[in-house]
Amino acid sequence: IVHRDLKPANIKVRPDGTVKVLDFGLAKEASLAGGDLSASPTSTTPAMTAAGVILGTAAYMAPEQARGKSVDKRADIWAFGCVLYEMLTGRRAFEDEDVSLTLSKVLQREPDWTLVPAATPRPLRQLLRRCLEKDPKHRVRDIGEAWSALEATLAEPAFMGLNSHAHPYGI
Repeated sequence: IVHRDLKPANIKVRPDGTVKVLDFGLAKEASLAGGDLSASPTSTTPAMTAAGVILGTAAYMAPEQARGKSVDKRADIWAFGCVLYEMLTGRRAFEDEDVSLTLSKVLQREPDWTLVPAATPRPLRQLLRRCLEKDPKHRVRDIGEAWSALEATLAEPAFMGLNSHAHPYGI
């Protein structure tokens, strides 16, 4: 499944620590086009939308999604990177006063990398940059790869030295 609207409001953590992803209203099934998600367009033509309408939340949209192009699981990797950036910095990676300006930033600018805390381990910084690659061909390929990088970072002694109170989301 490609969620296509991954954002903090759609991610909840239960008291037992289980993470739940919610609101699959824009999701596309991986079995479409024989598992080839490149045939799953961001813009749709069902009765609920008009042709050419871009679906999703601007601040978390991958560049290809913002352009109304076909998306695959790498669009969700981008959104994951946006959420991770926000967890580390307390600010959105791409934000402006309206949707069109926000989309312009997604398409043309880099996040402010100076906002990522200096104590953030290098592997986590590298993962973040790879998740937020504008070109999906250079982005992390799937969430399993991102998870492996996160596990390796969490196991590093340097990560244990981070002050959880310095991060707005406690990581």
